[in-house]
Amino acid sequence: MSSSKIQRIFSFISGLWVGGFIVIGFLVVPVLFSSLGDRQVAGMVAANLFKATAYLGVGFSAILMAISNYLVRQGKDQYRLSRWILLGMLSCFVAAAFILIPWMNSLRDQALYLNLSIRESTHAVLFNRLHGISSAIYLTQSILGLALVWCSTKNAD
Repeated sequence: MSSSKIQRIFSFISGLWVGGFIVIGFLVVPVLFSSLGDRQVAGMVAANLFKATAYLGVGFSAILMAISNYLVRQGKDQYRLSRWILLGMLSCFVAAAFILIPWMNSLRDQALYLNLSIRESTHAVLFNRLHGISSAIYLTQSILGLALVWCSTKNAD
């Protein structure tokens, strides 16, 4: 397969993937909270969406990093920046998937075990801090994702 076709595949995958997780985080989840009457149910659905997004993010980051490594080896040095962007995104997704989301789910489960919402539990302050960190990471990976798409469209021959 030619390098130009691989570059197009890279741009296509990165555009769909980044667009998908931005839509989930900045459109779907806010609509969930505004549409559902129960914030606890909305939070649980949002947590599942973010968990799926994080796992997919780990996979897509790794796949796109492998493609960009291949392109760099083929002499497409402009993909060196894409590798750094993808490494940053991968770090964000790993932190979310394997640290923050499980920790927040554990706090939520502990509250549910006591028939409380997380807002009523003794872990509310910690949960809010983790939520803030998680939101900052999501915003960071969204900005990195937009930079990746911008670079990949600029890099296409």
